[in-house]
Amino acid sequence: MPWTLLSPAIIVGWAALLMGLERVLPYRPQKLFRPGFFTDLLGYGLLQSYVLGFAINGLIRYLGEATGWPRLGLVSGWPVPLQLALFFLVHDFYIYWFHRLQHTSNLLWRTHEAHHSVDDVDWLSGTRSHALEILINQSVEFLPIVLLGAHPDVWLMKATLDAVWGMYIHSNLNVKAGVWQRVFNGPEMHRWHHARGMPAPGHNFATKLAIWDWLFGTAYLPEHKPEAYGLLAPGYPKRGFWAYLQQHVHSVRVAKEASDG
Repeated sequence: MPWTLLSPAIIVGWAALLMGLERVLPYRPQKLFRPGFFTDLLGYGLLQSYVLGFAINGLIRYLGEATGWPRLGLVSGWPVPLQLALFFLVHDFYIYWFHRLQHTSNLLWRTHEAHHSVDDVDWLSGTRSHALEILINQSVEFLPIVLLGAHPDVWLMKATLDAVWGMYIHSNLNVKAGVWQRVFNGPEMHRWHHARGMPAPGHNFATKLAIWDWLFGTAYLPEHKPEAYGLLAPGYPKRGFWAYLQQHVHSVRVAKEASDG
């Protein structure tokens, strides 16, 4: 089966599996259709992903044609698994530091606040990410894949891995990975990143490889459970039909007020 069909099949199948497992092995009691569910599914998961996918793909294809770098095929002779491993490792290291910077920079926090606004962390909540945040990170992620002449399937493999792992680390599953949690990131560490009231600048910034948090002193894995998730910002638009647009307007308005002040 080509990856153009395999990728959406894996993503949809994995989402369905996690939805079922969250009913059977929940970390904490949460509703299936929790507040903000359809904001995340329709606004962020479908509409935004579709529009930004076209935009990022167009930008990268344009830069590839303008520079001519893809024709050099700098990694095209490598085995596909090795190509995927390279881009996986380099981007995961980048995203750890960019994510950490978002929590220390007032300007970049405006592009990340929405991601922390959900009060019930589950398999779908990871889709709630500001459009500018996605535009930056996915351009940085996929541009090298094209410019270095990687196999066309590597793009789809990496995107599938992102989606599957992102759903997993946000899932409301009562799982423990033991010693493997020091290598591979999972929900038992990432849910603490979303815990309400964590001291600044936060903990557990890694996405796929937890080793970055353990190496750079930002790991946090206590035995007790978080009391709550989400923001302590009163009046933040979290739910409702227009919440997706309101959250983007809020980020611009707050940033403008900060610059004016």
